Amino acid sequence: MREYGQFYIGGQWVDPAQGRPHDVVNPATEQVAGHIALGAQADVDAAVEAARKAFVSYAETSVAERVDLLKAILGEYKNRADDLAAAVTEEMGAPAKLAATAQVGMGLGHLATAAKVLADYPFAEDRGTTRIVREPVGVCAFITPWNWPLNQITCKVAPALATGCTMVLKPSEEAPFSAYVLAEIIDAAGLPAGVFNLVNGDGPTVGAALAAHPDVDMISITGSTRAGVEVARAAAPTVKRVHQELGGKSPNIILDDDAFEKGVKLGAAGVWSNSGQSCNAPTRMLVPAARMDEAAAIAKASAEKVTVGDPTGDAKMGPVVSQAQWDKIQGLIQQGIDEGATLAAGGTGRPDGLDTGFYVKPTVFADVTNEMTIAREEIFGPVLVILPYDSVDQAVEIGNDTPYGLAAYVSGSDQDAVRKVASRLRAGQVNLNSAPVDLNAPFGGYKQSGNGREWGEIAFGDFLETKAVIGYTPAED
Repeated sequence: MREYGQFYIGGQWVDPAQGRPHDVVNPATEQVAGHIALGAQADVDAAVEAARKAFVSYAETSVAERVDLLKAILGEYKNRADDLAAAVTEEMGAPAKLAATAQVGMGLGHLATAAKVLADYPFAEDRGTTRIVREPVGVCAFITPWNWPLNQITCKVAPALATGCTMVLKPSEEAPFSAYVLAEIIDAAGLPAGVFNLVNGDGPTVGAALAAHPDVDMISITGSTRAGVEVARAAAPTVKRVHQELGGKSPNIILDDDAFEKGVKLGAAGVWSNSGQSCNAPTRMLVPAARMDEAAAIAKASAEKVTVGDPTGDAKMGPVVSQAQWDKIQGLIQQGIDEGATLAAGGTGRPDGLDTGFYVKPTVFADVTNEMTIAREEIFGPVLVILPYDSVDQAVEIGNDTPYGLAAYVSGSDQDAVRKVASRLRAGQVNLNSAPVDLNAPFGGYKQSGNGREWGEIAFGDFLETKAVIGYTPAED
């Protein structure tokens, strides 16, 4: 049983000012795995004050000093990799192999990338007689989700540390264990007191307090579009910078060529990964109308090969994070059936033989129209919907017909054709032919998928203010 009742504020583990107990449930067993305390306004005030105090000196540190700090965190992170993976599996149900490789690996990658970018980042440049200086934005507040906890924390924390910002983190109360281990890592790495602070809490209390706090200069949230809107509203009176990485319903256009079968297979596999709990998952597959039955059969075979079960074993897919998520997914699957989509695989209920745990059947719907609820709402579970198109133009039109714009996918054997389709899709990141993850590629969305970009060099800009010093270099007579 994990007991994490304290917060990390000002370089110390401290008791909450007004802590409320909160059970953290293991989604594979439905049993309480540990406890945390939920903070309140007083805890937020203390953490922000510590970050504000630390900013005065941390903002003045050299690039070399910050590179050394990031490398120290990297070293401690590697030492605790097994602890991080175990925490992720226990808190949100990621299969052990996925937790050890992708979940932990993404955090490692963001820290390493930030250190590398920082070494040569142009914080100042001269244009004529003016010097343009990029300075840290100040105290940042981070609200992070449960689905990729280490990825979403480190892709905010790493560039913030690199650019000279200080911060307060509110991790998800549903999956807080890995954040605690990361705080221990940061403490062991010797980060100056107050630069990084952690306060647990829920959205309506700690999240809202951080968003509205007058001494927070920037708030960054990864979560639902609904949560992002509430954060923006709370932040508006103080005119702080608002960064949002929100929901998605990503189109995956499979072109009509000899790479069709491969494209469908890889697209379906991308939905089953992490139990479908990825905001950029390729859940909305578009295929030529004449090949709908073929696509459904390929996707069905893919779904039926997925082993679902105990995430501490060899299962490829674990549970979804909570009873609330399981209920939501079940309701949307039933809605897909009720609205007339063809259920090609999966369906409601748990997989056979799994009576305990928040397990969902890998599910495939065919013959979906873009007006159906399952084609428009983010299900956030292992549910693939397949829509038909009659022409590439129509595929692009359907692909863009969504309030979201986080990611999109295109596959086909003709690289020029694939690139042409990608250029027409309104999304912040477009993946061609299931290319591997690129940690230097900006990540963020168009439309209601958010504002700002994370990952790599581009992410640094969101944590920097731009100052123009006119006359820095006097003009020659």
